[in-house]
Amino acid sequence: MNSMADLRAFPYPFGDSDVYRYSNNAIPLDPPNPIELTDSYFDEISLKRELLTKHPERCYHSAPHTLDAQWEVVDLIIDNLVTHYPDRFELEKKDDEWVFSNVQTNENITFTFGDSTSLKIEPLDFIGRHVQEDLLLMMQRDGNLFLDAGQLCFPANWSLYFDAGMSFKEIHSPIPGFKDQSLDDRILQFLMRIEAGSPWWRKNWSLLAGNRLDTSLETFADWGQARKRVTKENAGELVHLRVEVQKLFRLPKSNGILFTIHSHMLPLEKFVQHPPWLEKFYSILDELPDFIAGYKGISLYRKQVLEYLEEEMRKR
Repeated sequence: MNSMADLRAFPYPFGDSDVYRYSNNAIPLDPPNPIELTDSYFDEISLKRELLTKHPERCYHSAPHTLDAQWEVVDLIIDNLVTHYPDRFELEKKDDEWVFSNVQTNENITFTFGDSTSLKIEPLDFIGRHVQEDLLLMMQRDGNLFLDAGQLCFPANWSLYFDAGMSFKEIHSPIPGFKDQSLDDRILQFLMRIEAGSPWWRKNWSLLAGNRLDTSLETFADWGQARKRVTKENAGELVHLRVEVQKLFRLPKSNGILFTIHSHMLPLEKFVQHPPWLEKFYSILDELPDFIAGYKGISLYRKQVLEYLEEEMRKR
């Protein structure tokens, strides 16, 4: 893909403001598609499956009571795939006997919908191996949401193994100011009000020294040290803007919420080729409070990235 195509396909995460603060920036999702296929499909599907094979304990988790909700996720995602990508996915139904075909990978999977014994792996794990998105399932009970199942291969510096079973507030407690500003209460109440058939979506951004999608806490030793190697000279190639497109769907039968997370990466040297993006990002990164920079893991090399951006602006 050429550079301009990269830019057009990249989900630019910044709005009109020149400052960034944590907020509930979700908006209604229209069209209501949980899944998006990109040119990186084969690479990311292969990586997902490799990680799930080698590290199942940190890439997949489920509680037994989530099986019905998992089947709802299968139904939702397959319906989206065959509707919006009919040349790549097919489905044949005969009552509860389904044959799902992934044309791209030349796979045909026959199963009985609702019968988990008809699949070799759990429903959520099965369908997650055919999409680029990470899939998280939060179940609602006792006036709260709990991370009760998930297939997470591309985490941005967190651990499904550690967070599994936690409530929404417990998961987000490390975010500075999240509780102090009552963001945890406000966002939780927003999530609890999401209705079936009315999904929402948001974008979340971070910087990464490198282009690794799997930045789990368990692999920090493999990718964390690169942050110390960033210089003004190599920042354009080494540092990537990482954007997560997060989509939120209420499941009508189980009342759970499906989070789909599609992670996109773009090196700064490509990102800065669009001058308005370059100038906006410089302003945001320059103004970014230290506590946010620290949480996003960019404190060690923010100065070097700013110097790189300044030099790029002088060239324009």
